[in-house]
Amino acid sequence: MTRRAAEEQYLLDLARLRRVRDRIDREYAQPLDVEALARGVHMSAGHLSREFKRAYGESPYSYLMTRRIERAMSLLRRGDLSVTEVCFTVGCSSLGTFSTRFTELVGMPPSEYRLREADATDGMPTVVSKYVTRPVRNREAPARNRN
Repeated sequence: MTRRAAEEQYLLDLARLRRVRDRIDREYAQPLDVEALARGVHMSAGHLSREFKRAYGESPYSYLMTRRIERAMSLLRRGDLSVTEVCFTVGCSSLGTFSTRFTELVGMPPSEYRLREADATDGMPTVVSKYVTRPVRNREAPARNRN
């Protein structure tokens, strides 16, 4: 493969990875798995996972879960849905997995977050509240001391 052909293939792969990321952003609440995402862009699941992580710093599954947790944070701040309802609304099928991942990213369980953050973004412009409340990516939230 020539250098030019390799560069063209790399650009084509990046475009396909963007399509996968955009699909996750749009369809985060749908049942998505790496195999289905890979089929949608004519890649193998392993190749998609490796290239996605190389391009975006995390696996497609991790990116999907982060997206779901971001949406869950917003729903929990509203306060009109239970943690279980939020879990299923954002596309998670296991309350245990949802709670564990939420706690890893946010630093507290969803029920505690719901109580503490209910009024945290009142009066804030949406763009600011999205930035301020975005979960930590590519690393876990720092451990908190339990008093």
